[in-house]
Amino acid sequence: MRPLDPRLLRQVRAARSYVLLTTALGTAQAALVVVQAFAIAHALAPVVVATSPGADGTLDRAALTGWLCVLAGAAVGRSLVAWAQERFGRRAATAVVADLREQVVGHAVELGPRPPSGAAPADVATLATRGLTDLEPYLVRFLPQLLLTALVTPATVLVVLGLDWVSAVIAAATLPLVPFFMWLIGTMTAGTSERRLATVERLGSQVLDLIAGLPTLRAYGRAVGPGARVRSLGEASRRATMGTLRIAFLSGAVLELLTTLCVAIIAVGVGLRLVHGGIELVPALVVLVLAPEIFLPLRRVGSEFHASTDGLAATRRAFEVLDLPVPTVRDDVADSPVAPTAGTTLVLDDVTVRAPGRDVEAPSRLSARITLGTGTPGGGRVVALRGPSGSGKSTLVLLMLGLLRPDSGTLTLERTGAEPAALPEVSARWWDQVVWVPQRPAIGPGTVRDVVTDGREVSQAALEAAARTTGLDTVLADLPDGWRTPVGLDGAGLSVGQRQRVALARALVGAADRPVVVLDEPTAHLDARGEQVVLDTVRQWRDAGRTVVVVAHRSSLLEVADQVVEVEAREVVPS
Repeated sequence: MRPLDPRLLRQVRAARSYVLLTTALGTAQAALVVVQAFAIAHALAPVVVATSPGADGTLDRAALTGWLCVLAGAAVGRSLVAWAQERFGRRAATAVVADLREQVVGHAVELGPRPPSGAAPADVATLATRGLTDLEPYLVRFLPQLLLTALVTPATVLVVLGLDWVSAVIAAATLPLVPFFMWLIGTMTAGTSERRLATVERLGSQVLDLIAGLPTLRAYGRAVGPGARVRSLGEASRRATMGTLRIAFLSGAVLELLTTLCVAIIAVGVGLRLVHGGIELVPALVVLVLAPEIFLPLRRVGSEFHASTDGLAATRRAFEVLDLPVPTVRDDVADSPVAPTAGTTLVLDDVTVRAPGRDVEAPSRLSARITLGTGTPGGGRVVALRGPSGSGKSTLVLLMLGLLRPDSGTLTLERTGAEPAALPEVSARWWDQVVWVPQRPAIGPGTVRDVVTDGREVSQAALEAAARTTGLDTVLADLPDGWRTPVGLDGAGLSVGQRQRVALARALVGAADRPVVVLDEPTAHLDARGEQVVLDTVRQWRDAGRTVVVVAHRSSLLEVADQVVEVEAREVVPS
């Protein structure tokens, strides 16, 4: 694993600024280390000479005071540099993590609802939250020490070379031992952080799936069983975390012992030559003060490296997601009009999608011609998608929305007087024509009015009309504050039926200027009265000239449909 990924500097602007700032602070740190060493030596040497046997005991107090002031200034300067490094390091880490998280989430959205392997929504959610948070120790502690090693260590060795070439040779000979042992420890412990991140991602994915399916599990009395699996994954995550900490502790102890022995070798050599008159007192003191500073950055790099490997592993995973190719849009059809008009037909030709994780094609070899509404009153169409559970009806909806590409076959928009266009290639413009109400509508926090209007400027009369059409008016009558009733995330505070009516009202308001409405099993959680509300809403959309595509199980919706598309699945025999 590389200690510094060049892609982090290329793709994250905050990281480049932070590296430049850290380099400047490291240069200042190196200069202050040398100044402090000389100040200590010049302040201490006269005291040692004056108090030695046979000396007269006189001191140049002015010179001593000056060097003490220099020493105090260097100490204050090093404290300020350390403070600035910590302060700006944490700010930069926050900016880098936020930038990288935004890129990962944005790229995952562009990959679509069924991305390639390694970018599943649950995995991306875990990576963007828990995973990238581990990048902070790397940026705040490891990376500054890495840059200090590149700046302070060579500078101090050069200064020691000018004062005592023997100590410089010893330092140059022993320095490579530190990175060698770091490499040796890293090789022996390779893969620990990757395994821990994989464990955390599995835990996060299963917890998200468990939460999403908890109502179904409770309905079938199976809510207790998955808890054992979550506990086992949590225990695996704990063991992986403790293993990482154990490695960090042991490697830090090894490096501390090694660097202490290296400094001791330099100190013993200087002491022997000082006794025999082979070196002056001031250079000897400077070398003794600088010797620990030569190895200190390397020691800290070694101790912080294993503490930051989780962040490095998360960075690698983030770039693996960012490297996944996004479907391209052809330039010759990107700007073509896609608004449905008279004679517009959506053609499905032998469309097949392989179900993820199963040897099933759903839908399988589906061919159909779906005539869309004209957009004028009386020219609407209702198209029902019918098939058994698991046949691929919801997948077909994603295909028709342009959110998913088929594994084989094509979806094409044919329009009178225009060249046919593949639907995935005009999906961005196609979305502007469509209102989608999925099985589980996404409802954000806010008031009921905020949810229904979805940020649009809508008159009160239009809201009341939409509420009457969708049956939301009866829901509002039971709510304590009507339109101003607060709603939590994902519709918390509303029942399933109430959420469905809120979503239908939002679609009705949003469909005022959009000719295509897609409903994925809108009556699945409704009683007879709620089902009638949906039927009335569908009829109103059709009368207004819109195209309504609905996933239907109940006969009442099928009776309203102008066209029924049969969706079937097929098992794939492994070769």
